[in-house]
Amino acid sequence: MRPGFARGVLGAGLLSLAVLAGCGVRPSDVITGADPPSGTVARATTITLYLVKNGRLSAVTRQSSGRPLFPADRLALLAAGPTAEEQAHGLTTGVPPEAAPFSVTAGPPGHLAVTLSAAVGDLPALAVEQIVCTAAAAVPGNAAKITVVGAGRNADARECPE
Repeated sequence: MRPGFARGVLGAGLLSLAVLAGCGVRPSDVITGADPPSGTVARATTITLYLVKNGRLSAVTRQSSGRPLFPADRLALLAAGPTAEEQAHGLTTGVPPEAAPFSVTAGPPGHLAVTLSAAVGDLPALAVEQIVCTAAAAVPGNAAKITVVGAGRNADARECPE
């Protein structure tokens, strides 16, 4: 191939490229969009625990980020006791740490069985009510009958008194 011919072909190709690159592109004003997304990614879930204040049940809500908590997880929080802020407001728990871990199983519609790692008979009546109400609060509609089981003994199926 001759060098002059190659230069001519190369020049024609570059000229064609320059002409095509400028076709159809017209200047415009700045195009604005909406604001970018902001905020946290994880959703906070509100959970209800029943603690004790002045010898009576007291519903307490906590924020839980991340995965939803199952009834057994909520009961473990109950056995762990109140947070420092809750303690400052006079809240306590009658559920001892040795009652955990808990197992929650569904029975007939509207019934749950909560199995403790401690004997039900060793728990004060108010602690059993804490367990019943906290487990019931984890069920949509809160219309559940809860049977508390521990060391082979059952407390009668009951609903949360509140």
